[in-house]
Amino acid sequence: MNDRFQLIVIGAGPCGIAVGAAAKKAGASCVLFDKGCVTSSLMSYPYYMTFFSTAVMLEVGDVPFTIPDAKPSRREALAYYRRVVERWEMDVRQYQEVTSVRGREGDFTLETRKADGTEETYHAASVVVATGIFDEPNLLGVPGEDLDRVHHYYHEPYAYHDQDVLVVGAGNSAVESALEMFRNSARVTMVHFLDKIDRGVKPWVVPDITNRLERGEIGVHWNSRVVEIRASSVILRDEATGTDTEIHNDFVVAMTGWRADHTPLRALGVEIDPETGIPTHDKCTMLTNVPGLYIAGVIAAGHNANKIFIENGREHGELIVSDVLTASGGG
Repeated sequence: MNDRFQLIVIGAGPCGIAVGAAAKKAGASCVLFDKGCVTSSLMSYPYYMTFFSTAVMLEVGDVPFTIPDAKPSRREALAYYRRVVERWEMDVRQYQEVTSVRGREGDFTLETRKADGTEETYHAASVVVATGIFDEPNLLGVPGEDLDRVHHYYHEPYAYHDQDVLVVGAGNSAVESALEMFRNSARVTMVHFLDKIDRGVKPWVVPDITNRLERGEIGVHWNSRVVEIRASSVILRDEATGTDTEIHNDFVVAMTGWRADHTPLRALGVEIDPETGIPTHDKCTMLTNVPGLYIAGVIAAGHNANKIFIENGREHGELIVSDVLTASGGG
C-alpha cells in the first residue's frame, strides 16, 4: 500500500473533493480521509433541503451537474458529489479519521484510525484541512441544554407532530425548520435575540415566514434569549426589560449554527484570529502561516460561515494544487 503522497486532504466534503479533482487533473498523487462518509457534511442538512445556489455553481472537477430544476436538492447533491469522486477515480478513505498531524513541509506524518480501530500511518509533502464547520454546534450555554429533548441538528419534521417546539435562531436553518414543522402539525414558537429575521434568509422564504409570524401561526419572542431549559418548559428572558417568561415546551431545536474544530490547526502552529476565528492564510493560495499546510472551504471563513459557500469554496482546490506544484517544481 502506498503511504506517501504529494497531497493529503483531511475532509471529503464538496470543497475537499474539489481539491482531489484538481490534484487528479494535475497528475498529483492525492488521498482524501474523512471520519464519516463522502460529503458527510451534507448529511447534516435537512433531508428535503433545496440549495440556494444553482446546480452549475456547485459543480466541481469539470463534471456537469445536470438536473431538471435550477436548484438541486440535498439528495441530488449527495449523488452528484459521489459521481465526481467516481469520475476522477479519487482515493477516498471513508470512516478513517485523521487523529494527528505532525512534521513540516515536504515531510508531514499523519496518523489515522479506521472504524474497526485499526491505526495506520501516512506521509505527505503537503496537507489540506477541509473539515468544514459541522464538528461542534454553537451551544446556548444554559442549564438543561444537555436534555435529550434539545436538538442542535434538524433533519425532518415528523418527530415533532402535535408537539410544542421552540426554534432558537432566525437564520435560514431556523426559519426553514420552523416552517416545515408548522406544516406538519407542530406548534412552533421562535426566539431570537434580535428584532427580526436574519438578512441572509433566502428571499423566496421571507414572505412565507413573515406571513406565518404576522398571523400568529408561528409564535415569536423577539429580543429574547433562552436562559434555562426545564423538564417540560423553557425560560425566556427579554433583553430590554430583563423579564423572564416561562412557556410549555416538548422540544428545543437550537439552530444557532456550528463551528469548526481548530485544534489540529493550532497544534501545528496555525494562527487563528481570536475575534473572527479565521485561520491565517493567503487567499491567493490558501496556504496558512505553516509552510505546506493549506485550508479549503468554509473553515477559511472562521465564525462567519456565510462568507464561504460551496460555490466559492470550490475554487480553493485549483489554487492549492497550483501552489503545491509550483513549490515542488512541478508547476
